[in-house]
Amino acid sequence: MRKLPFDKEKLEEIAKKYPTPFHIYDAEAIRENARRLLKAFSWNKGFREYFAVKAAPNPELMRLLKEFNFGSDCSSMAELVLAEKVGNVGDAIMFTSNDTPAEEFVKAWELGAIINLDDITHWDFLCKSVGASTPADFKDRIMCCRYNPGPLKGGNAIIGKPEEAKYGFTREQLFECYAKMREAGVEHFGIHTMVASNELDPEYIIDTARLLFSLVAEITEKTGVKFEFVNIGGGIGIPYRPDQKAMDLDYVGKGIERAYKELVEAAGLAPLKLFMECGRSITGPYGYLVSRVRHIKNTYRLYAGLDACMSNLMRPALYGAYHEIVVPGKEDASQTSVYDVTGSLCENNDKFAIQRLLPVLERGDIVVICDAGAHGHAMGFQYNGKLRSAELLLEKGGDVRLIRRAETLDDYFATLNF
Repeated sequence: MRKLPFDKEKLEEIAKKYPTPFHIYDAEAIRENARRLLKAFSWNKGFREYFAVKAAPNPELMRLLKEFNFGSDCSSMAELVLAEKVGNVGDAIMFTSNDTPAEEFVKAWELGAIINLDDITHWDFLCKSVGASTPADFKDRIMCCRYNPGPLKGGNAIIGKPEEAKYGFTREQLFECYAKMREAGVEHFGIHTMVASNELDPEYIIDTARLLFSLVAEITEKTGVKFEFVNIGGGIGIPYRPDQKAMDLDYVGKGIERAYKELVEAAGLAPLKLFMECGRSITGPYGYLVSRVRHIKNTYRLYAGLDACMSNLMRPALYGAYHEIVVPGKEDASQTSVYDVTGSLCENNDKFAIQRLLPVLERGDIVVICDAGAHGHAMGFQYNGKLRSAELLLEKGGDVRLIRRAETLDDYFATLNF
């Protein structure tokens, strides 16, 4: 049974002020997790984590991570503006987008962001969009390309097979684009890849670093480009299921350090900064969706209907993802009943769990859905006129702060013309 950072009494106290459903994040656990990541890669003096804003786009969480010099990995205009508002500008932004509109390239350029191109045609499109044509225009600009290794590397259900995924350059296109950028006057370069998400095999992450280190050596040899960083992406998963284990970050750090010495230092390419763009593994395990049982229905199955629905957490419906469910106050009760745990949307896949063994549930019981701290609230939507719930931050000592209010009907109707 998952240990929670609060008990039933604390949640009832919180719910008196902030009615369910709501998302709540454990600030001190996130801080401790950030420290673990930095420690694992402390051997690389230029190491930097660019938190994937899409995972949890809340300025309070971004400011919390900024305490550890985490940058912002952005993929849209809204995410760029969020980064700007919390003070992450310049090379504190990694702009990694796809099918990018001109105005987003312009905004990233104005902020001095590291621009990570997704396609070879985007180089000319970027230059035209921002009006850059001379070496002086590219002075101090940092450019990067996203590599799609195709069948050389496996993907997974969330991103798909690399050769079928919409992201990134082919190997041949990389060489061509880096040569073009160097000829245009670009002097600062990086390279990036990310072909899997929620990966729990540490060797996968180490192999990704080895792949990019080797590629850097080849591109440097053939084009003369001098790389300043390698961004191995994110993709580090979290143990959603009780039988899964969290990735050993120290093991990953040591494995990548060995690869760095063998493939970077030995080739005379050091120093080379190591970047990551983790989102899920930073905040995911430390966020919770708190809901109440609204109805118990007994037909062909036993259903526990909650006041939350898939608009609060769509991963189970979208991916068939597993999220552990805890019933505070009944942690020691026998799990004797099998429920489909559902929401109230007019969609039959609006289910947080299917045939899940739980304690006997009653109307009014608080239910906590775990590991909802990334790609939870962020993926919300408004089908059936559902309103996005509040986000709260649990600080050390037990204080709770509202970091996003719940939406109202006025918010929902604000863009309509009656």
